Amino acid sequence: MQDILDDFGHATWLPFSVIAARLALATVLGAVIGFEREWRNQPAGLRTHILVALAAACFTIIGIEIVHTTQFNDEGARQDPLRLIEAVTAGVAFLAAGTIIVARGRIKGLTTGAGLWLAGAIGLAAGLGFWQIAAFATVLAVIVLGFLHPLEKVVLAEERPRDEADR
Repeated sequence: MQDILDDFGHATWLPFSVIAARLALATVLGAVIGFEREWRNQPAGLRTHILVALAAACFTIIGIEIVHTTQFNDEGARQDPLRLIEAVTAGVAFLAAGTIIVARGRIKGLTTGAGLWLAGAIGLAAGLGFWQIAAFATVLAVIVLGFLHPLEKVVLAEERPRDEADR
């Protein structure tokens, strides 16, 4: 029983305050993107983007901790940090692909899928402690999603009559 209790309090290489701050950052930044998707009434919104960013940050922190644990000190276990990025991008891409729908010749959910993929990248950055990258990527995402949307509507409204006339 004592072994279980000792393992439960296993010390981390990163201070827990840093881990908590990185996870909180991923949560907040994922929420910023998710809020924009929610505001636009898209299927994957606030909670989905938060969970993707938080999961990516969590996997990243776990990866950092694995590299510094004594459990994998034998020569047979090698850690490749790029595998973390590959795993997160593949997993999030699979999730994002599920939000894309083709109906009546129109594609819906592509931007939401891209937003989920970006939320995964932001979570990785937050998990690795690259606060500036995570925050700046979130700012750019909000600009692209929020401020370019009205411009896109204007451009599409001008192009639609021509497209319909060609049919």
